[in-house]
Amino acid sequence: MVSSKWRRQDGSDPNRIRLDEIDRLILGELMADARIPNNVLASKAGIAPSTCLGRVRALRDAGVIRGFHTSVDLEALGLLVYALISVRVHPQARNKMLAIGQHLRMLPNVQSVFLLAGDQDFLVHVACRTPKELRDFIAGHLGSDPAIANTQTNLVFDHLIPED
Repeated sequence: MVSSKWRRQDGSDPNRIRLDEIDRLILGELMADARIPNNVLASKAGIAPSTCLGRVRALRDAGVIRGFHTSVDLEALGLLVYALISVRVHPQARNKMLAIGQHLRMLPNVQSVFLLAGDQDFLVHVACRTPKELRDFIAGHLGSDPAIANTQTNLVFDHLIPED
């Protein structure tokens, strides 16, 4: 149940929640370092540790915080070839877009799947060990799927992310 301090802004969108400045500060700190100790987080937010813990719990319960994840160096796992694959679905399969997206998400080597607006339907981020493994992934999982009309593969040379 959502805390009463987070009232729905608009009855037509039950997922919109009002966040105050302390909530935003907590979220910013957690996005920068999800392992930050609660007492340090509370100090940065200027609130008591018990209050901070309650706010984080309420943010999780409300679905604002969806989870805590480990960022892994894919190269350390031997995954050296990255690609972004644009996927277009056959018009006859458009009524199954979410199911297709869920299927893509579960394929081996898939890191992320984005459902798009525009001339492409999905963008699939994959990480493979070799170019041959990437080719086999595309042929075996995408090229053989009757719901998929076509794909376009872009190799990723580098992923530039903001520094802390």
